Amino acid sequence: MSQRILVLPGDHIGPEVVAQASRVLKRVAADFGLAIELEEASIGGAALEATGVPLPDSTLERARAADAILLGAVGGPEWDAVERDLRPERGLLKIRSELGLFGNLRPAILYPQLAAASSLRPEAVSGLDILIVRELTGGIYFGEPRGIRTLESGEREGYNTYVYRESEIERIGRLAFESARKRNRRLCSVDKSNVLEVTVLWREVMERLAADYPDVELSHMYVDNAAMQLVRAPKQFDVVVTGNMFGDILSDAAAMLTGSIGMLPSASLDVNSRGMYEPCHGSAPDISGQDAANPLATILSVAMMLRYSLAAPAAADAVEAAVSRVLDRGLRTPDICTPQDQQVGTVAMGDAVIAALEANTLEESA
Repeated sequence: MSQRILVLPGDHIGPEVVAQASRVLKRVAADFGLAIELEEASIGGAALEATGVPLPDSTLERARAADAILLGAVGGPEWDAVERDLRPERGLLKIRSELGLFGNLRPAILYPQLAAASSLRPEAVSGLDILIVRELTGGIYFGEPRGIRTLESGEREGYNTYVYRESEIERIGRLAFESARKRNRRLCSVDKSNVLEVTVLWREVMERLAADYPDVELSHMYVDNAAMQLVRAPKQFDVVVTGNMFGDILSDAAAMLTGSIGMLPSASLDVNSRGMYEPCHGSAPDISGQDAANPLATILSVAMMLRYSLAAPAAADAVEAAVSRVLDRGLRTPDICTPQDQQVGTVAMGDAVIAALEANTLEESA
């Protein structure tokens, strides 16, 4: 039986990078004998223009039926003035919530070929391999009540609610502990328990869970210190677990350690490891249509899809190895290019990854 992949290109560079990732997925599926079917639907600004809402019911219905979802990026300045509930980003938040995609895995890995592209000294980041586990369907992004109101004085006030239930914390905590078990068995839980009661509870739940994982070393860090430590000594971290807002910020900070956010994939998983896979970067309207976007984060998201949702770890390894071989050749999109490298565009980078996959297949069959 074929596995159904729903492709959501999104906005601006979203369709550009997704097109290359889809090509890679089809190629590696053929190489490894994987039966997959790709179908496309709209989300974000593209959906808003076509249907009047950022997440049409038809897209959500297809997403529920899919074995995995490949997403580009959503949003752009042309939709900044629309009603808040109709902004492209609301479609993204809604699909995560409706599908129960609570666990966001964001690896920050520095490929050795890109050490010079990092914003830190090579010796500070060489060998960097961090996994940030971000809770994705709770916290302040989803808490109620929320809104903007006018006080009796006539002054306007914006308000949001930061809330987590024990069950939500335990669910993301177990995912993080299990992830740490598969790596170097070190887990750092990031909170702000000296100020926020909700993270006092977060820390208590993490401490309770630690008793079930005696083989994993649990530590705690305030989020402001964690941000500082990421740029001071990032290799001290193995797995980091944190809430929605803190994870959003810290994972983007970690992106610059790897040379570019254009290199960071992500997986958003439900309780059955069915997931949505997307690059960590946004829609980058400033380079849209210029064949300048880096597709490697989206291609590496395909590798995560193969590993976590499609049960094809060998195919995932092949995609990651192909990306490494392309970097070995000195091919770079503008975001990771240094003077000694060969700059290529989005399509050419996709071509190069596919060529590397083909070369590997020929080597194995020789």
